[in-house]
Amino acid sequence: MKLFCFLTLFFTLTLQAQIQINGIVTDSNNKPLPFATITTSENNNTITDVDGKFIFKISSSANTLTVSYIGFQTKTIALLKGKTFYAVALAQQTDDLKEVVVSNENPALTIIKKVIANKSLNDPQKKLNNFEYKTYNKLIVTANPDSIDGRIDSSASYKDLDKKIINIDSSDYKFKEIVTKQHLFQTEKVSQYQFGNHKLKETVLGTKIAGFKQPIYEVLAFNLQSISIYDPKYELFETKYENPIATSAPSSYNYKLLDTVSIRGRDTYMIYFKNKSKRKSSGLEGVLYIDKENFAVAKAVMRIKGVLDISGIHEFEYIPKEKIWFQSNTTFKIVKGKNDDDIRILGGTIQFDGDVEENFEPRKKVASDFTYLISESNSFDIRVNTNNPIKNPSLYIEIKDDAAKKPENFWEAYRKENLDLKSQKTYLLLDSLSVSNRIEKRLGIGRKIINGFYPIGPIDLDLKKIISYNNYEGFRLGLGGITNDRFSKNFRIEGYGAYGTKDGVFKYSVGSGVLLDKYTNTWLNGYYTDDVREIASTVFAVDKRVFKIYDPRPINISTFYHYTAWKANVQTKIIPKTEAVFELARTYVEPKFDYLFNYNGQLYSHYVMTTAMASIVWAPFSDYMQTPTGRTESDKRFPRFTFQFTQSLPNVLENDFKFSKIDFKTEYEKKYLNGQKTSLLLQAGYATGDVPITHLYNTMPNNLTKETVIQRITFAGRNSFETMFFNEFFSSQYVFFQIKHGFDRIKIMKKVRPSLVLVTRMAYGHMENPEQHVGPDYKTLDKGFFESGIELNKIFKGFGLGGFYRYGPNQLLKFEDNIAVKISYVLDLGL
Repeated sequence: MKLFCFLTLFFTLTLQAQIQINGIVTDSNNKPLPFATITTSENNNTITDVDGKFIFKISSSANTLTVSYIGFQTKTIALLKGKTFYAVALAQQTDDLKEVVVSNENPALTIIKKVIANKSLNDPQKKLNNFEYKTYNKLIVTANPDSIDGRIDSSASYKDLDKKIINIDSSDYKFKEIVTKQHLFQTEKVSQYQFGNHKLKETVLGTKIAGFKQPIYEVLAFNLQSISIYDPKYELFETKYENPIATSAPSSYNYKLLDTVSIRGRDTYMIYFKNKSKRKSSGLEGVLYIDKENFAVAKAVMRIKGVLDISGIHEFEYIPKEKIWFQSNTTFKIVKGKNDDDIRILGGTIQFDGDVEENFEPRKKVASDFTYLISESNSFDIRVNTNNPIKNPSLYIEIKDDAAKKPENFWEAYRKENLDLKSQKTYLLLDSLSVSNRIEKRLGIGRKIINGFYPIGPIDLDLKKIISYNNYEGFRLGLGGITNDRFSKNFRIEGYGAYGTKDGVFKYSVGSGVLLDKYTNTWLNGYYTDDVREIASTVFAVDKRVFKIYDPRPINISTFYHYTAWKANVQTKIIPKTEAVFELARTYVEPKFDYLFNYNGQLYSHYVMTTAMASIVWAPFSDYMQTPTGRTESDKRFPRFTFQFTQSLPNVLENDFKFSKIDFKTEYEKKYLNGQKTSLLLQAGYATGDVPITHLYNTMPNNLTKETVIQRITFAGRNSFETMFFNEFFSSQYVFFQIKHGFDRIKIMKKVRPSLVLVTRMAYGHMENPEQHVGPDYKTLDKGFFESGIELNKIFKGFGLGGFYRYGPNQLLKFEDNIAVKISYVLDLGL
């Protein structure tokens, strides 16, 4: 998916194809007319885009084009042999047409309300109990060579009027030469879609990606556009917008009746819609073709025009027996938009043209500006009410083991038309280029770096283990890693070693695992660890590993306990929509601070804990993808829930205490169309029995015990209390709630666009049997703890600043002691 995003950011507004005619429709003042209807003499039709431009495939027998637009005189022009561009100017009718008013309401709005009222009768996923169909998709990233200048430019530098250096710029020439012979990227896919029990599943039967022997699974899971035109949120390029036929859409969109046209022999209304917001990226714009009889969508054109100019077209065929329009073809296009901001991706900078404004000088277009992406899907073998069983219905996408190994006759059977010479050369040349430049290998390395590993032969080096810092160990220097598929696909060995420059102690861990089932990613693992851990910290075993170049909060931690542990666990995704860890462990614990645990009158300075633990994360709204290498979460959605239960095992392997712990976490995120985002986090824990303070709860403090605000300035954590001092509170039961609301980035200057985030956190807690904990002084959270703050992230080069204030029952006497100022850093890889 990362490579895919990278490729699609080299686009332009100009789209042409060698076998198509194209042109523009304007009024008498040369202003473009968006969504004008163009019909050939053979009764095939299309519409112009928001810029009045059109691209249209025609047969050799077509001899005329008829252009119509409401309020303008219809014009018919002759098609001339060899001519590919047509500029059509329409004259406005002398008797200016006004919108017809029906019952004092816009007729387009009246029609849209009927579309909304009849959705359950026209949406195949609502009307039909089950259906299935197959789809052939072809996606290319390419450019029209005729649009590229392709000259070899030269420039000279002078010193003392003498020519010193001649610089030759042949990049445009080379680019034109490449795209004349081949596309820049090309992929094909054949899928079977099955719908039943209100779920739609895609099974990828075949996939072919130029330059790659193994498919890039992220590309296959990438959501270019919504499959159903009736979804409440319509999706374009993994961004969701309010659908113009959603129940609440009339309050967000303006509608206009443009024309009436015939589609598949049925009369339809042609309705233009546009979001009421003045912001270009706030909503969709386009045209809906509405069946006059049943008010179903017979065709749809959806478009967003901004930094990228993105459009999605849905075409349908009518099934008389079911009296329903069923999707037959979709087309997705991305071309480069106009914007005066630079976009950074993967460490590089791609500059986009800005709109022409005062004191703004657009740069010269280069060859890569003329690149575009187009994806076309053709549906066939449509069957309704088949009652065929769906295997693994909880999966959103399943990729067959042999999908990347299909012979050429498989593709010939499914392609709508044979590959042209340029497409054939694309496979040959990109496959050869990929091998010579080791592209597939480099992409694999990039994937692992994102997750915090660097492959060296059969071992992936763990980048998180190389260096870190905390107040107890000082600089922690180490080396760690895990074996990869070059070592074995079914067995792995992992481990690390680390040395603290402050405590002078060596720590290490060794472990191994065996794969029990690759489809459910089920592993049986065993570990031995001798290390230190922050006291009273909550660790969910199923939390995904997050790689950061630095982890800010541990820098300030000074209170740890030493532990040596034997562990055996099973990791699995066998339960649908979940990931789970089941673990048995024997752990020897020794607090590295002044602490004794009073158990039945006996004081323990160290102890043994033998425990059984079950940890599970459930994401009921996420989409999961099954690949030949395992199961992954292809589309992370909220809310998601994490449960963890830990139980000590009395009289097993010298266990000292009897206790139980229940931990729970739920996360929710909502992204808004205007770029804002709200995040909610609810976390709670309940420990009962005889639990030492090392294994209770500290609710994530992140404030240093220093005299002044300036001395306490440090890096902010992610979900931590920035005004709570380390070791200030401990609890055996607690509940924590956090709400964050991030606004769209504020443009102060061209290079300064901070992100404003408002944060509020609160926690309540209680300590049972406080007399058992001898040594540290601490408070309890019976009255609650509250803080709020403002973050200005990514002010400059990823650095930001935040301010937080502590209030409520645990507010401190000195005003300045309730204030915390923190530095934030966000590493933006453009991923």
